[in-house]
Amino acid sequence: MTAHDLSVRGELTADGSLFHGYHPRMQAVHDANAARLAAVMEKHGWPGESRVGRDGAEAAWLIAQHAIGQPAVQRAALAALWEATGRGDAPALQAAMLEDRILVFEGRPQRYGTQFDWDATGELSPLPIEDPGGVDERRQRLGLEPLEHDLIQRRRAVTEGQERPPADWHARQREMEAWLRAVGWRGSGHSGR
Repeated sequence: MTAHDLSVRGELTADGSLFHGYHPRMQAVHDANAARLAAVMEKHGWPGESRVGRDGAEAAWLIAQHAIGQPAVQRAALAALWEATGRGDAPALQAAMLEDRILVFEGRPQRYGTQFDWDATGELSPLPIEDPGGVDERRQRLGLEPLEHDLIQRRRAVTEGQERPPADWHARQREMEAWLRAVGWRGSGHSGR
């Protein structure tokens, strides 16, 4: 499932179409993988390292992280992933990254500073962070470098890649807000953890 996800992502990145909204081909892959992961979690719980090995567990996390159009699947995966982390069956970093993604989609500040996007000035920047003064301490507990170092690396990577800021940032914000509401991230009353 992840090989297919990454293959389609590679094709859409190569032709530049990945960066213009949520591409229907990518969404179809994510939705199909999310449904399969949801069925696995319902039957067996989180597919942690003790059950499926490190590669399998990493694949499950990637599928959960990419299930952006499936709020219920991501929220269930987050609960299961934190539980697996507590028993040493998954890295805390994976749960933290998924938590940040969910918080951002819900319109709340992220905790670990793992989610970035283009800002109104055309710079890649971290999305809003809860208690920004404590973010590097939280990141350090997960084995992450300071946020400023991550930001430098990410900005360097986008200048070397094909992704560029949106031509109309405000229009992109409106489109994103409409999508978040349409799939159920906003206005649902759910919380991340």
